[in-house]
Parts: sequence; C-alpha cells; structure tokens
Amino acid sequence: MKKQILLLTLVLLGVNLAAPVLSAVPRPEYPRPQFERAGWVNLNGTWDYIFDPVGSGIERGYEKAISFEGKIMVPFCPESKLSGVGYTDFIPHMWYHRVLDIPAGWQSKDIVLNFGAVYNNAEIYLDGKFVMRHFGGSSSFSVDLTPFVEAGKQHHLVVYVSSDVRSTKQGAGKQCLHYASRACNYTRTTGIWQTVWLEAVDPQGLASVQVVADIDQNQLVVRPRFRRESGCKLQVEVRDGAKTVAKTNVIASNNAIAVLPLRNPKLWTPESPFLYDVIYRLIDPAGNVLDEVKSYAGLRKVHIEGNKVFLNNRPYYQRLVLDQGFYPDGIWTAPSDEALRRDIELGKEAGFNGARLHQKAFEERYHYWADKLGYLTWGETACWGLDMNDIEAGRNFMTEWSELVIRDRNHPSIVIWTPMNEQFWPDKINYPRLLADIYDLTKQLDPTRPVNDASGAVHVKTDIWTIHCYEQDPALLKKKIYHDGEFYKHLYWPQVPVYNLGCNGLRDNVNYIFPEYDGKMPFLVDEFGGIKWAADQQQQMDNNNEQSWGYGDAPRTLDAFYARLEGQVKAVLDHHAQVWGYCYTQLTDVEQEQNGIYYYDRTPKFDMTRIRAIFSRTPDPVEK
Repeated sequence: MKKQILLLTLVLLGVNLAAPVLSAVPRPEYPRPQFERAGWVNLNGTWDYIFDPVGSGIERGYEKAISFEGKIMVPFCPESKLSGVGYTDFIPHMWYHRVLDIPAGWQSKDIVLNFGAVYNNAEIYLDGKFVMRHFGGSSSFSVDLTPFVEAGKQHHLVVYVSSDVRSTKQGAGKQCLHYASRACNYTRTTGIWQTVWLEAVDPQGLASVQVVADIDQNQLVVRPRFRRESGCKLQVEVRDGAKTVAKTNVIASNNAIAVLPLRNPKLWTPESPFLYDVIYRLIDPAGNVLDEVKSYAGLRKVHIEGNKVFLNNRPYYQRLVLDQGFYPDGIWTAPSDEALRRDIELGKEAGFNGARLHQKAFEERYHYWADKLGYLTWGETACWGLDMNDIEAGRNFMTEWSELVIRDRNHPSIVIWTPMNEQFWPDKINYPRLLADIYDLTKQLDPTRPVNDASGAVHVKTDIWTIHCYEQDPALLKKKIYHDGEFYKHLYWPQVPVYNLGCNGLRDNVNYIFPEYDGKMPFLVDEFGGIKWAADQQQQMDNNNEQSWGYGDAPRTLDAFYARLEGQVKAVLDHHAQVWGYCYTQLTDVEQEQNGIYYYDRTPKFDMTRIRAIFSRTPDPVEK
C-alpha cells in the first residue's frame, strides 16, 4: 500500500516513471492525408499535465492554468512508455496545458484546432474560457478558436479529460476493465492519443467532401460542404501523376455536386492500388484561390450478389487477419508513421489481403497506408465495455460511430463497416432497436458499403452473416462451420429484467425472435484460429489469463502448430461454396495474449515462407 501511495504521489508531482521521452516532435507527418492543407502547425511534443483523481479541478481553477507541474509527450497516452509518464492505473480525470503561438500571417483566417482523438470526454478551454466539449474517445473533432485568439499572439490552451471506463456507458474496446491486463484485454488508454494540430482556413473554405467512386459510369462524384456558402466556385481537379484527367467547377454551395467523368479509368484493387490525386480549390470571383486542399481517391466498387462479396464487379475472396492496433511502447498510438505502414506490410508478407481492424478506430494515416499499399480493411470501433441494452450507452455509441463513418468513408481500402462485436447477452427490445438503427444510420451516411451489424454472435439487420469459431481441431472446425446443410449457430443468452421479488416473479412477455442465417447473403468466418505459440515452452504449456493466454489447448511443437494452422485454413477454404472469406486471429501478440503470427515487437515467430504459403491460398478461380 505504501508503495502504491508513493507511486501516485510521484505521478501527481509530475515525476516521469517511464523511459526517456522522444526529443524531437513525435509523429510530425500531416495526420489527415485525404484532406491536407499547407497552413498548419503540429502541436505534438511536450505538454504540461496533472492528474485530478476525484474530479475537483474546476473547483481549483485548473481551466485557468498557465502551467502544470507534470510533463507528458503528446500524442502518447499517460499509460504508455513513450508519454514519459507510464502510469497504468485507472485515470478518471486529467488536465493538459500548453501555450499556443498563433502565426502572425494567419490574420483574416479562421483558426481551427484539430484533435485526432482524446479518450474519452474532452473539454477545451482557452485563456480560462470554455470553448467546447466533445464526447467519445475514438472519433476526431475540430474546434473553431477564431473568436478566442488573435494572430501573432500567445494563448493558453487547457484540455480537461474525463473517463469512466467501467461505467458501461463508454466504449472501452480491449482496454481491460480490471486493474491489470488479462486474457484478451489489455492496458488502457486515457487522454490525448492522436496528433493535435492547428490549421488556418479561409472563412468560406471547404469543410468536408464525400467522394463516391462510380465505376459503372466511369466517374467520380464529389459532394462538398463549406464552412460558409458564398459566391465563389469550387474547382475539382483529378490527376494521374502530372497529367490532369478531369476537371470541373461548381458553385460553392452545399447543394452542389461535382461529377468528373474519367476516360479509361484505373481501378483500385489490392493487387494494383492505383490512387488518383485530387485537388480542391475555392476560387473567388476575382480568380483568387482562397482555399486549397490536397486529396486522393481510389476508384473501386464493393457490392453483394447472392452469397458472395464482389470487388469491382468480380467475386473476391477475403483472407483477412485480425489486427488490434496495440503497440508495446505506445499502446493505442503507433510510435511512428513507419510503424503503421509496417503493420500492413507484415500482413501482406504473411499472405493476407486485408485486415479486420478490431475493437479500435484506427487513425487516418493507417487508412492512408492501406489505400496506398492495397490492403482491404473492415472499419470497426471500440464497443466492448458498453451495455448495448442501455439506452444512454446506445445513444453515446451512435454519435461516435456516425462521426467515424463520415471521417473514413472516402477510403477505398475500407470495404465493410462493422459497428459491433460479439453481443452475446442482448435484451429483446433495446438491443434489436439499437442495432437496426445503427444499420440504417450507417447506410444513410454511406450506402456504398456492406454493413456487418455485429461481428459474430447476435445479428439483427445485416448485409453479411459472420460467425466466430475457435474450435482448435481442424476436422471438428470444418464440421462445426457447415455440415449436412446446417451452418454454425452461436449460442446467446437473451436478457430479461431481474427483480428481487421473492417467490412472485414476472413473466417474460416480450415477443421477439432473433433472425437466423437463411443462406441469402455472404457467410464469413470472421474470427477463427487464435493458435497460441510462445517462445518460452513453459508458457506454451501453461494457459494463464494474466501471463500467457491463447485459445484452447496449445500445440506442443512447431510441427504440431503448422499442422493445426494448415488444417484450420483448409477447413475454411473447403467450404468456399458456402463460406466466402475468413479472418484469422491474429496479426501480433498483444501483451499476455500470445496467438499472433508475429511477436508483440513485430518480429516473426515462424518460417514466414511457410506461413505465407498457408494464408495466400485462395479458392479457384477467384482473384484471377
């Protein structure tokens, strides 16, 4: 107990407990490659911070602070080594501070402060004044600082973070709700965990664009939205390298739609991930360029016919790997842009053509590299930890999910939306209503992609049917997935209200039947495998939730591992007439979960030539 008290005291006083922090500005690259402006300032680096264990900071005037004693390296969370803090207990409240220097050349511009993500709730203060509040720890948000700042001046920025990860009202994902990591749940993330940056934007500038790739009509369709509508025009230029292949002008109105025909279009595929460069220019009546945004687009189509998923109007078999996006030194935050790219390269080198991004909303630069390198992904977010039978939790989730879909819907690499994962204990009123609403909302925001409403377990309204099966014996796995016309069915346990009424209980009068698979949509095994392999043979034989964990009984030798892996993949491929794709668990070990193709530090465990030969197998004749 004395040791714990001393540890907390040192942290509150700002004594760094982790390894030395990075000296240069970390993560210096522009964080939003699909919507890039030249006038920006990266705010990553050393900030002040203080923990506020009981949430009394407002009463103590923390919002008016001009410094705090602790030092933290943004954008790394305080739980991580790279933050310089390394404090891993629960953090219910904390405060950040830094000085903002507004460039003198930004007069007449709107000054926008952007946060990649802050877990979980954030309040923004400038010179002691409340500016805005954002809910949700995975989605990006922007703050218009224009009324609060002056070009050429210094200002004090304070960010107040609150998080109650055990409340059941906010998405935790794989952040452990116990004190310490265990089984398939890991170290938590609190506070700022993605890049923070300032941006100068024309008051009439571009706010966002939605880009639809229409390969059937050989055209890109762009729907712009502006900060303020005006008499200006928006010029959209599409380039193939240095060559302009399409250009059009539209009125700078939120009603405008820009249609850009493309002759002999080059399609985006994992095998040939071609990207067009796109430049958006806001031009005033005198011909002056008021705002310029650089972007890119991939021309591709995803749709469903019968029980197959199609890419660019051809059946395409997905060989995915589960990627949870954890890092030993950064937790949810990649230590570098190269680390993001390398994870995708590791997946491709292992024979996969994509990844199911699991229980975490990945940052935009990950999607950029997936677009550029040709890597299919399923977009997901942190839903574990939310009581999806609870109305408030559902409301919180819908807001954050909609922000993520809008942010990421222009990335060609994202082919399926998966808002939820493994909901085994649904009630029969709120959960079905919520999941149907989320499906409909996702389709309204992006009608171009299939929706997997809840990966594995209980489906309600979905475009594809997914199951999770961690049977380790290949023969039994094959039989469980599909046998004699019967598909695998998850067990689940519908919840009814529980009251302490003595021996006079209430009858369950709620009439709702959860749907079952009818064979009229694609069926995918989007979790299987999870075969444990640890370097330490004692750990390999001992399945322990806290130290060394995997699914089922671990193989005792490498030869047994390869035989089991090859048998499991073959079991799924043999059902390709009924099962149109898979996702293997998982890309890397994460802390005590030791079932990755690679170790947690991204070094290979196995003969990667042999691994690639197993995972690159594809049912003939697809992908040819």
